[in-house]
Amino acid sequence: MKRLIKNGTIVEADGLRKADLVIEHGRICAPDPEPETEDNAEIIDASGCYVLPGGIDVHTHFNIDVGIARSCDDFFSGTRAAACGGTTTIVDHMGFGPAGCNLHHQLMTYHQAAAGKAVIDYSFHGVIQHVDDAILEEMASLVSDEGVSSFKFYLTYNHKLNDTDVLRTLARLGEIGALATVHPENDAAISFLREGLVAAGHTGPMDHARSRPLECEAGAVASVISLARLANDAPLYIVHLSNGLGLDYARLARRAGQSVWVETCTQYLLLDDRNYLREDALKFILSPPLRPHAELEKLWAGLADGSIDTVATDHCSFPYSQRQQMARGDFRCCPNGLPGVENRMQLLFSEGVMKKRISLPRFVELTSTLPAKLFGLWPQKGHLGTGADADIVIFDPRLSNTIRHADLHDNADYCPYEGMECQGVPVMTLSRGKIVARAGQFTGQAGAGRFLRRKPFDRALLARHRRIQSTQGDYS
Repeated sequence: MKRLIKNGTIVEADGLRKADLVIEHGRICAPDPEPETEDNAEIIDASGCYVLPGGIDVHTHFNIDVGIARSCDDFFSGTRAAACGGTTTIVDHMGFGPAGCNLHHQLMTYHQAAAGKAVIDYSFHGVIQHVDDAILEEMASLVSDEGVSSFKFYLTYNHKLNDTDVLRTLARLGEIGALATVHPENDAAISFLREGLVAAGHTGPMDHARSRPLECEAGAVASVISLARLANDAPLYIVHLSNGLGLDYARLARRAGQSVWVETCTQYLLLDDRNYLREDALKFILSPPLRPHAELEKLWAGLADGSIDTVATDHCSFPYSQRQQMARGDFRCCPNGLPGVENRMQLLFSEGVMKKRISLPRFVELTSTLPAKLFGLWPQKGHLGTGADADIVIFDPRLSNTIRHADLHDNADYCPYEGMECQGVPVMTLSRGKIVARAGQFTGQAGAGRFLRRKPFDRALLARHRRIQSTQGDYS
């Protein structure tokens, strides 16, 4: 079916323009249609609205088994929620597999979990839970044969890597054209602080935050940046940054010309550690934890000045009822993570664009364009040029609503943003030209999403993007 989106304002990372879009065979086939196009196309009237590239959330955890629990959102409910919020592509961080398993084990497990369920396009990050010669050799085949061009490792949790293995991993990923993504927290410091708190009888939700202060995260950011520099400037992506000190370390590295990229998440921009004083504080346990309110403004400044590159969600949902049953007064027993994949685009639009903290093009850059470029999806995803996939979200800035979990489409039993009022509403989402959400209602189909084989990390593409950034100055 041919579709024509008329009368809207098209927004891309490089600016705004008034134009119509023609969609055919799932792709954008012309920026400005011929008059006769209207005679044989379905018309979508976007008068007064912004027409944007569909959102790309490069940090989700669907169907993840964290050892003590499995998340309540699988690849159907998770991508359904994403689509209803204006996100048209996700790149999921795979969970750990059995001890000693190879890299392909989890990839095959996740292919089976997503097949026939995902409603939008998707891909996976590789996960590194131990390092030996066989694992280092296997990495290349995931990039070349499987289209998995990014890998995550952790500096905390049971499968944390030591400095030697981090250095070996970074060097190898740099050689094969893959992007290293890292969960940076100092495990030894966390263990020391947690043991002291527990020995003193402090096991409430706020003690979770006290056991993982921002210095634990920022120090690990500084350390892994140094190791990446030693590994011949291996490209490095910091996931879910939650504090200004860690951002300052990344800024220093970038000023020195290092290939460091930074992600933050919606919760670290909008929620603070006062939530751990609430009666329902267990709803907000995640790692890194929510920070003091002053850190939020430091991250907003990073969005405005270009030192933060992407906004994701780290969507990892466990019902509040399950959290209560498992925690029983001890934060160590509560599964970590927040839902939020459906709220990311609207919240950043409302709190960022409508409150003039960031511009519309910067919004697109953070939520779609740079994620596509960093993770090997450009130019198929992340923009609205001829030939690109027709992944589109239409925002109406005149509409407002209040976030209620009852209106959302995930499988959780709460929303951390309950009651927040938003200006600007995603009124339609198209995935490869098909309408998958309209006016808050899901209209897609399980299994319609395709696995995306991603291209290797493109240093030249990202270097060009960064040069353009440097000429634009303040994004706000």
